[in-house]
Amino acid sequence: MTMLNTLYRRAMMMLGVGSVSLTNDDGGIQKVQYQTPLEVRGDTPRLMEFGFSSSLPDGADVLIAYLSGDRSNAVVIASGHKGSRKTGLSPGETIIYDQWGQHIKLTETGIEIDANGQPVKVINSTTVTIVASEEIFADTPVLKCSGDIIDNAGSNTTTLKNLRDIYNTHDHVVKNVQSGSSSPTSEKPGEQVE
Repeated sequence: MTMLNTLYRRAMMMLGVGSVSLTNDDGGIQKVQYQTPLEVRGDTPRLMEFGFSSSLPDGADVLIAYLSGDRSNAVVIASGHKGSRKTGLSPGETIIYDQWGQHIKLTETGIEIDANGQPVKVINSTTVTIVASEEIFADTPVLKCSGDIIDNAGSNTTTLKNLRDIYNTHDHVVKNVQSGSSSPTSEKPGEQVE
């Protein structure tokens, strides 16, 4: 009976719930400090799915597994944060979100990226290719490019800067001139295209 009681007690102590008060994201595995009604414990490893990483905000809820029922051998195996969680997902939808309201949502009808008023940056890419079967539409007051632009890139090599330079230096033959065989040209355009 004593052995069964020991096994029962260990089984009951294999899982616990706590809240995070500190996160250390250095090194090969993230470690957190959690607190339960019974204890405060630091340097507890937190397991995450491969390819996904997050740093828990203070007060996040965690599910703790105590290996072999040993309270000194804990691992965080799940986490959540009630204040940040996105609700109202339809069946099959997936969302990646943070505590500041930014998210990437995969839905049945498309992908939604909400930067919540913050900048979006693609970095360290040699080439970015957007393949759209219908169009790309930019709803913005200003579209800026730090380099040059080429349209019809598959068949054209002339840049917009080349076109501006040609326009700014071109002139025209003045037709129907009455003085002999001369062909005077007009002045260069008054306004230069920058």
